[in-house]
Amino acid sequence: MAGPVLTFTDRGIYCPAADVHIDPWRPVPRALITHGHADHARPGHGAYLATHAALPVIRHRLGDISAEGLAYGERRVIGGATVSFHPAGHLPGAAQIRVEVAGEVWVVSGDYKLEEDGLSDPFEPQRCHSFITECTFGLPVFRWAPQATVAADLNAWWAANAAQGRVTILGAYSLGKAQRLLRMLDPGIGPILTHGAVEATNAVLRAQGLDLPDTRPVTPDTRPRDSAGALVLAPPAALGTAWARRFGPSATGFASGWMRLRGVRRRRSADRGFVLSDHADWDGLHRAIRETGAENIYATHGYTDIFARWLNEAGYNARVVPTEFGGDEAEDSATAPADTGDAT
Repeated sequence: MAGPVLTFTDRGIYCPAADVHIDPWRPVPRALITHGHADHARPGHGAYLATHAALPVIRHRLGDISAEGLAYGERRVIGGATVSFHPAGHLPGAAQIRVEVAGEVWVVSGDYKLEEDGLSDPFEPQRCHSFITECTFGLPVFRWAPQATVAADLNAWWAANAAQGRVTILGAYSLGKAQRLLRMLDPGIGPILTHGAVEATNAVLRAQGLDLPDTRPVTPDTRPRDSAGALVLAPPAALGTAWARRFGPSATGFASGWMRLRGVRRRRSADRGFVLSDHADWDGLHRAIRETGAENIYATHGYTDIFARWLNEAGYNARVVPTEFGGDEAEDSATAPADTGDAT
């Protein structure tokens, strides 16, 4: 073969054999998209190819685009490459992208997690020669409790707040995390109210057949009397604003993998932090890499240097690849990686 299956350019990950880019961060003629988060699905491309389940949110966010969908596992020959999309477990419709050229297989993981959440198609490891992996939480301190444990803690906190006459305001990313939390909440405790950004995304996913509990959108007329005992689900940027203060006495929580670092919670001024991530933890990253059977590992975004060093010491051929992926949870706390000392 004349060259590698995938190369790394200033526009993004590129497949010469197919003349396509994967999750490019600058406009390109043809883009394969792993999922709908803003750092992976960007505007300005000539044509988009993603999973059928990812496209509604991508269209909702990007508007009138030229786009086509594939089913999970469906193979498409593009030029000299065969591409297919496989569940990443990150959020509904999220995919790993498998690219095969002349018998050599590379997999771009996008963002992924291994724990089944009851919402997304579960992660499916793909055997390959080279694996491009995120490492958002690529430090041993990041290990997640089971989702059922987090759900029990969250619902107990909400119930206690309601009993004290306080509204519960919970911050979470609008796509993926918010819907996962909705599936974890106990509607018997009280009404669930949603910020407009969360509710708009809920509407797109409900239209695809996703089963979510009943929610009540917050409007300019919403007042404390309308929200007694409620849990309000909102993007992180809404916490501590005039929008949040309309509810009167409240308790504020934040759901993110970064809540594993105490300093992040302090900066957020949250009453409670719930460690819940849609990305793989330290153990999940290593398990995913083992199950690919890949010898060559490319670390894209997160604790790249530390993670690649550990992989090389473990016998892999690992290298860091600079990208412009930020990650949905990086938007939750852009300076979180500087706080590793807070978690020890």
